[in-house]
Amino acid sequence: MAPKNPFRFGHDLWDPSNRFETSWLLNPWLLFAARALISIYAFVTRFFIIGWTCTHDDLGGCREVGRSFSYFTILTYWGIAFYFGVAALHTITYAIRGRSLLDTLPRPLQALHALFYSTIVTYPFLVTIVYWVVLFKGPWFPIQFSAWSNISQHGLNSLFALFEIIIPRTNPPQWVHIVWLIFILAMYLALAYLTHATQGFYVYNFLDYQDVGGRGIVAGYIFGILVGIIIIFCLVWCIIWVRRWLTETKLGMDGKFARQPANTNDVELNSGNKYAIGNHPEVPERVY
Repeated sequence: MAPKNPFRFGHDLWDPSNRFETSWLLNPWLLFAARALISIYAFVTRFFIIGWTCTHDDLGGCREVGRSFSYFTILTYWGIAFYFGVAALHTITYAIRGRSLLDTLPRPLQALHALFYSTIVTYPFLVTIVYWVVLFKGPWFPIQFSAWSNISQHGLNSLFALFEIIIPRTNPPQWVHIVWLIFILAMYLALAYLTHATQGFYVYNFLDYQDVGGRGIVAGYIFGILVGIIIIFCLVWCIIWVRRWLTETKLGMDGKFARQPANTNDVELNSGNKYAIGNHPEVPERVY
């Protein structure tokens, strides 16, 4: 038997029990509300920071806003805002009609959503750790705006990620996603050095070999981040697995589902899959 290709999209039924749109704790409407609220907060935070910075020259003005799009912190926070907005959309469509918009998308887009989820439950922790351990030198921010913006983007980001780890019924992410997470980080590293080449500044001082004391030190930082994202991914995978085992196997909390359409011949609901959870069949080895 030929080994499975980890990069194939697969042809099985996509997310049969709607794990991306349901929770073991919240009904779909409350899950939608929570995700929508997080998305709104993240968008309001970013747009308020943009407006405040542009109107205060001591913070760098609009020039600093333009530069901000080269920072991994900012890019991941935009990712949080968009992810929770998209997740809220999928959740409310599931709550209304018993089938999410995600179910109707082509498999490549479904796979990208699964990868999007993996970035949301891993990158924020990397951002938080690197910022508070490596970048923040103290003392505490004397300006309330700076304190709030940094807590929102370097603290609450991990809280939002923790929400997606604990509250929804999602499965542990696919192991192949580690490759894509590293690839995205590599692409960001290229962006960081492209920013230096085109705009003349390093987004993070540990990428400047003259500032940190040599190219070997820079390589050490990069390798540390590589190891860090792998460790974070493994820890997140284990936490999600334990959450699923605890809530579904031990506590019997299969999930809170939307009412299914009255007239349906959906194979998902009638397949009799032996891996079914309650009345919601599930394929055990989906490949995104």
